[in-house]
Amino acid sequence: HAVNMSRSLNFCMMWIILVAKSARKKLRKFPNKDRVRIETVLAEMEQNPFDGDIEHLKNIAPAFRRRVGSYRIKFDAFPESETVKVYEIKRRNENTCKKRL
Repeated sequence: HAVNMSRSLNFCMMWIILVAKSARKKLRKFPNKDRVRIETVLAEMEQNPFDGDIEHLKNIAPAFRRRVGSYRIKFDAFPESETVKVYEIKRRNENTCKKRL
């Protein structure tokens, strides 16, 4: 029973989501519908920042990218402090994700 109890406690753990000032400023400029969707995803990340369409970015900081429709949230996660730092939120275009040949 003790194992099940600890799993339940970990599941309820809340992460702290810190959004850079520059990312917040950009977010305010997005259309209302898109902004609400992104804000909802950021709130969901408090429960589990690794849920959703996440990709680990190699040799790049921030270390993770989450897709939200045509937008990308770039962030780092720090499990030891249960903190997520969002560095960038931007709309994807042909320059955002270049295919490697």
